[in-house]
Amino acid sequence: MTQTAAAGTPATAFDYELPAHRIAQQPLEQRDASRLLHLAPDGVISDERFVDLPRLLRPGDVCVVNDTRVRAARLNGRRDDGGPAELLVLRRLQAGSYLCLARPSRHLEPGATVCVGGTLRASVTARAADHPAARIVTFSAAGDDVESAIAALGSPPVPPYIHEPFDDVERYQTVYARGPASSAAAPTAGLHFTPPVIEALRQRGIDWTSVRLDVGLATFAPIRSADIERHRIHAETFAVSESAAGAIESARRRGGRVVAVGTTVVRVLESCGGGGAALSACTGSTDLYIRPGHRFHVVDALLTNFHQPRSSLLVLLAAFAGTDRWKRAYAHALAHGYRFLSFGDCMLCWRTQS
Repeated sequence: MTQTAAAGTPATAFDYELPAHRIAQQPLEQRDASRLLHLAPDGVISDERFVDLPRLLRPGDVCVVNDTRVRAARLNGRRDDGGPAELLVLRRLQAGSYLCLARPSRHLEPGATVCVGGTLRASVTARAADHPAARIVTFSAAGDDVESAIAALGSPPVPPYIHEPFDDVERYQTVYARGPASSAAAPTAGLHFTPPVIEALRQRGIDWTSVRLDVGLATFAPIRSADIERHRIHAETFAVSESAAGAIESARRRGGRVVAVGTTVVRVLESCGGGGAALSACTGSTDLYIRPGHRFHVVDALLTNFHQPRSSLLVLLAAFAGTDRWKRAYAHALAHGYRFLSFGDCMLCWRTQS
């Protein structure tokens, strides 16, 4: 897909001051009790509740969610020298090894080994590109296959900025997650949904469909280059079924708007529907890096959480909502007590293009 962003956009343009105490450390007791900042098409900001979402949409719209299931991907073990080690399993590679994020990375260079739970052994074989802590790892399991051992010994892969204990695995899954567990992180915009909210959307005449993108390194890799154009997005696998493509195209034909629940959905739909052609069923992998200058062809609205500074997710938001609008929205959220990042509140915004 052609990108028209001006070269040399500094990464510092996507910085903002995020105090540590504004990062939500626990999900709310009730999923749909979160707040929702509404950035209307005319730029007006209003403070809403997530349960107000059906009212903010209109009959004929379609909500598109990512129904991927998160795997118990975080493995804690010991290095051969006795020191602690953590491996976050991102995905299995074709050769049977795995792409992982390793901590502390300086002690997990090629040749290092880690024992997890006494039955799973990991050997670091190489560094991987795009993240300083990314490693290629091979596993061996005593008396069990590797996938079963990872599932048995792993824990929820909550982000590293969550410092409080977190044991409720289901709160890091969306209520509509299905299929095999294959994501290294949750599509967090969907964590706010409950069956009553989904039913309220349907009662209002708003359609509902799902696609899939298995979250991997693209979500974790920060922008480390001086300008955003030098950053590279790691490929992630996705799937759009015939029924999902049909539901989206049906909504578009009747004048409905396509509401993407999360940045992962935006990347899927814009990867499949580029050039303005009708969306059709497709599977594959995408390394689409959406930044200012991208012309959106499918998505009309984005429901998303508040993202980390200098992240590709924030760059996507800037491309979608416009630089001035996202900065005003984030300034408002910080000034009005919104909770940030994975367990935080959310915002609904509309694209700047007519």
